[in-house]
Amino acid sequence: MKLVLASQSPRRRELLALAGYDFQVASASVEELAPGSLPMPELCMTNALLKAEEVALRFPLACVIGADTLVKGGDKTLGKPRDLDDARDMLHFLSGQVQTVCTGVAVLSGGAETVFHELTRVQFKKLTSEMIESYMRLVNVLDKAGAYAIQEHGEMLVESVEGDRDNVIGLPVKRLAQVLASSMK
Repeated sequence: MKLVLASQSPRRRELLALAGYDFQVASASVEELAPGSLPMPELCMTNALLKAEEVALRFPLACVIGADTLVKGGDKTLGKPRDLDDARDMLHFLSGQVQTVCTGVAVLSGGAETVFHELTRVQFKKLTSEMIESYMRLVNVLDKAGAYAIQEHGEMLVESVEGDRDNVIGLPVKRLAQVLASSMK
């Protein structure tokens, strides 16, 4: 059965390829629900399912994977920043905090649907404005939930990770592999 990733995220493509999967990429053009419209796990799973369903219409015989990642610090749920000022504000907000990264995943295969989410806790260092500016010069922060990428100079920001590091990158590969093993039979 053909495997299709309903995402243009280079990070998700890399994680899936590193796990040894042969797959095709097809971007979903859907209107995602905005952060704060639902509790974070439900929101991530809903957006992942919207993406997977849209792509599954084009690939009805494939196993389709949709995913969505958000970051929650305190009482704020953060998606991708609107611009560099928003990214800077997000990083200042996350400074010194423990945050929760949630990735919702939807797998559609042969009429069956499996939707789940993974949570990972990330402790940020206390960041100065200079540290944030240095990080933003090195990393394109605009296409990343919470305005950071743990795999791209994450050591500048992150003190510790509790849980699946791949989940913070954008795809909980270990859990996904278990779902795919039963979905692609």
